[in-house]
Amino acid sequence: MSFQVKEPILVIGLGGAGSKLASQAKDIVNSDCLIISNDQKDLSVDCQSITISTESVVNPSVQLIRGSAYKAANEIRSIISNYSTVILMTNMAGKGGQAISPVVSEICREVDVGLISFAIMPFKYEKERIFNSGIALKRIRADSDCTVVLDNDSLLESNPDLSPKECYNISNSAITHVVKSLSKSEISANTNILTSSKNGQNVEESLRDSLKMLYDNAPPNAVKRSILYVSGGENIPVGILNSISAITSGILSESSTQIDLAGSSEESNVVMLSSIQGMTKFDSYDPLGIIPQENTLDWSNPDCSIDCKLDLYQLE
Repeated sequence: MSFQVKEPILVIGLGGAGSKLASQAKDIVNSDCLIISNDQKDLSVDCQSITISTESVVNPSVQLIRGSAYKAANEIRSIISNYSTVILMTNMAGKGGQAISPVVSEICREVDVGLISFAIMPFKYEKERIFNSGIALKRIRADSDCTVVLDNDSLLESNPDLSPKECYNISNSAITHVVKSLSKSEISANTNILTSSKNGQNVEESLRDSLKMLYDNAPPNAVKRSILYVSGGENIPVGILNSISAITSGILSESSTQIDLAGSSEESNVVMLSSIQGMTKFDSYDPLGIIPQENTLDWSNPDCSIDCKLDLYQLE
């Protein structure tokens, strides 16, 4: 089953990285744009915006930002309800993305709009962000019709010489490839893993790095379908394209492979989007995630902090 994009479309960007991706995506899909953030620096003059205020708290926690986002839920809901499809861009390494993304995905489910979520996961060394990113991803996967996940950590493991900035650029470029293809490629519903490689490699090396990155995120038997976005594909010999298609189909058992020639770039590169069924690396970010949902007690709303303004005094 594939995800169907229906107009009108709203692109929503959360936090710093999400707002930049949303600003680019709105022009690609010719849609409206909404930026939601607790940081004024993230707000774009080209897009409608909602500021999540934490009042006098300078360094708010994820839970406090989320509680403040719920205060703006009615405003967010009134905007989203005017659209048929929402494209959500969020960076799970940032507090804004971790905090606000479950709120927005929950609202999309409540108003019954189609939701495709793009989530960028943090590096392994960002240890304080791992747990909250896993919890937030679990929430938006449950609410979304389609989720596309890109793991910065597995990208860095495949290419340890890359700087964080270079990883961000590769991640943003890979997401842009998928957004450009939304009108012509059938993207599987549920969870998809997005993988890529650094520039300057030949097609076979780029494919190898994309496959390595994929295996860091999910076991091979969990992959059901893959789309290869080949940059510079119009300049690559057909024999090589057939070869990488055969290699991918042979490695990913029980999966079908589709090749999308992604423009006439001077540099060749492979971006792979793989449909996953089953457990992924990100399920382990929450230590309790291995417990079946039917055996778990959980709040219907994610954890958040609110100021109840109770006039309580200490008793001595």
